[in-house]
Amino acid sequence: MTGVQTCALPIWWVDNVLMRFTELVMTFPTLFALIILVSILGGSVFNIMWIIGILGWTGVAFPEQYGGTGGNFSDLGVLLEEIGRSLAPAPFFSTAVLGGMTVMDAGSDAQKDELISRICAGTIIMTMAISESGAANEPWDIQATASPQGGGFQISGTKLFVPDAGAADTIMVAARTSSGSDPAEGISLFLVPAGAGGLNITPMQSVGNERVFEVILENVSVPADAVIGTVGEAWPIIERTIMRATAAQCIEMLGGAQAVLDMTVEYAKGRTQFGRAIGSFQAVKHMLADVMVKTEYARSHVHRAAYSIAHDAPARSVDASMAKIAACEAALAAGRASLQVHGAIGDRKSTRLNSSHALISYAVFCLKKKKKNRRQQV
Repeated sequence: MTGVQTCALPIWWVDNVLMRFTELVMTFPTLFALIILVSILGGSVFNIMWIIGILGWTGVAFPEQYGGTGGNFSDLGVLLEEIGRSLAPAPFFSTAVLGGMTVMDAGSDAQKDELISRICAGTIIMTMAISESGAANEPWDIQATASPQGGGFQISGTKLFVPDAGAADTIMVAARTSSGSDPAEGISLFLVPAGAGGLNITPMQSVGNERVFEVILENVSVPADAVIGTVGEAWPIIERTIMRATAAQCIEMLGGAQAVLDMTVEYAKGRTQFGRAIGSFQAVKHMLADVMVKTEYARSHVHRAAYSIAHDAPARSVDASMAKIAACEAALAAGRASLQVHGAIGDRKSTRLNSSHALISYAVFCLKKKKKNRRQQV
């Protein structure tokens, strides 16, 4: 690609990371099963995050001085893939990626001491509220306002599709403190406690059953030290967070696609028709082989993006965009193939394969949104 500097992905890095973190995740099958059990039995997400904190997962990408393990986004990526593979019912992405890594980017020393240490311990749940009516994650879509009030700020506006807001202790809210000719100017980030007066959180329906919420702020007051970074200069911070979140969700989607492919291959080996396993039929073989190729192609792109972001490579934004396309196409292919191979049983909500519906829905949504944003830019 002419004019774009790419970031090499050395084999030693892949081997090192996979050995350290895939082995770490798979070493604790009993504890991971306990996380699922806590959720099934009606346990709160706070208990789930506490268990994840004990395992040290929440601290993978944070410095040791805050209780983390001193890793980076690349290390976190391998863990995110396993979380996506198992559909872990925990607000890990919203807390570690949206909340914690944004605080590490631009938070004050006091904010890091308070929030990052609690994230590493698994005693806090965070999320970020950016999207509004346009659902574009662009600066022109941010219409919520934050006005100076009594030494602090008063925030009003409506945020949509906020992940895990119903369980969050702290919500990072993007709001406009001033307006100008450039929509990227005048945007600020605020730490809003979940119990703040004037804050209303309502669950939203989603095609993939994601835990997303509508967050309405009606004159919510926050102190001056609730600002992340500099007032009016938050868009570069948000833009970096969106890029990192895109890569993180692609990695989770890759894990889900791999899980669906594995289940489908296993079913094709055991399901017999005409006196032989359906996996022996050439049409089924070719279909699943195509999915495997797309999945491996996506794996190469998403972990390349994670590496680029972790090391601030010049091509990190390009790599994240390429990862999004590859992961969406792999998830779409895996979901469609699994439903076709399983037949009617793939439609049953009582089976874990029902995640295929979520994969297809989310992948189609991401691809359509990508095309819509391109048309708006043109």
